[in-house]
Amino acid sequence: MRSTPRGLSQRRRGRLLKAVGAVFAAVAALLLIVAPASQATSPAPAPSPSATTSQPTETFTNNISGFLRGDDRTPLVGVEISATGNGFTGSTKSAENGSWSIGVPKQGTYEVKLNESTLPDGRKLAAGQENPRQVTFSQTSNLSVIFAFGEGIVVQQQDFGKNLVNRLVAGLSFGLLLALASVGLSLIFGTTGLTNFAHGEMVTLGAVLVFAFNAMNLPFWLAVVLALLGGGLFGYFQDAGLWKPLRRRGTGLVPMMIVSIGLALAVRYVIQFFFGGATQQLPYAQSTEIQIGLISISPNNLWSLVISAVVIALLGIILLKTRLGKATRAVADNPALAAASGIDVDSVIRIVWVTGGMLASLGGILWAYYRPGVTFDMGSQILLLIFAGVTLGGLGTVWGALIGSIIVGIFVELTTVFGLAADLKYVGALFIMIIVLLFRPQGILGRRERVG
Repeated sequence: MRSTPRGLSQRRRGRLLKAVGAVFAAVAALLLIVAPASQATSPAPAPSPSATTSQPTETFTNNISGFLRGDDRTPLVGVEISATGNGFTGSTKSAENGSWSIGVPKQGTYEVKLNESTLPDGRKLAAGQENPRQVTFSQTSNLSVIFAFGEGIVVQQQDFGKNLVNRLVAGLSFGLLLALASVGLSLIFGTTGLTNFAHGEMVTLGAVLVFAFNAMNLPFWLAVVLALLGGGLFGYFQDAGLWKPLRRRGTGLVPMMIVSIGLALAVRYVIQFFFGGATQQLPYAQSTEIQIGLISISPNNLWSLVISAVVIALLGIILLKTRLGKATRAVADNPALAAASGIDVDSVIRIVWVTGGMLASLGGILWAYYRPGVTFDMGSQILLLIFAGVTLGGLGTVWGALIGSIIVGIFVELTTVFGLAADLKYVGALFIMIIVLLFRPQGILGRRERVG
């Protein structure tokens, strides 16, 4: 009598292991093309032809990098940066888009110094900006360093209105690309109750696949389309191979959340294995800002704003006007009642996962242009901001995720106008989320629910 339950348990474990294996096989299949693509390119982000180091940077897998931009977002070209430490000294100059990168032989603590004499006329470091500074690698092979610039108190006061408008537009663009990922996460939570910590890796996958397909000399538009399909396919295999079997076994939401954390870590380092730890650039990442009245904005950010707004509007129409959208909202409200009404709940959830994967991939592509640059951990860098937008707007509500993400994006950009250091601007968004939830725990558009 005891052998039967044990046999069933072994078969269940076997099916679960096969399901997990299917998910990782899907990720590996999508990323197999990335290894030769990333090896064929330089690990530095768009290095300047005049960049020099004391040792060949292409042999190093660890990089210290960043972007030099004035307080008006104009790239600073030809500025000399040096890194010293662990018996190594290297230097480089910023490229046309303000990017710079120094390869270092091993991780550790380095002194990074900006040569202020090489700054363009009229440019200077912001008051209180530490230079040189000590930086230390921490669980990453690519270390980003930010230098803040200012032109003096008088000029800043004169340009305060212009800076405020520009930061509002930039915040709207950032908030809308956050919303693409947040809406997908909110749809998944609404239909399954799962808080998916692997959503950040779905964001990363979109940018990585565009880079890989472009390295195969495919047309850029085709690379984007294939990347979106790859994101949707990854969402499909996640649900079919992992989450649906766990739901059928009656696994609780907390264990499933822990599984998603493990999946996030595993997928992140699978991507790093194939892609590498360096920062890469997508095509057309270098662009000169254009002037539209008082607004100074790069073409990439302008396209990001338009594309995000159009996609979210189309998604809203689908959710409100189509049978699929109504079925999705019904499953989110009450899965049992939706099933009793004849709705195929599993099919709706599968479609939500595919849609969420495609939206996350699109958000990752736009995020790669906003940063700019593609790294293996770029999705995890904004995962907390995605959660902040979803939680602030109201868990499980699509419109709440949209509103919350826009608030987070605008707040992040406005903090730099009022003097908060660029390194701390993401902290402000999380702080405002905490304050709002203290007074309205269900979020802006969320519903009060009884617990217990």
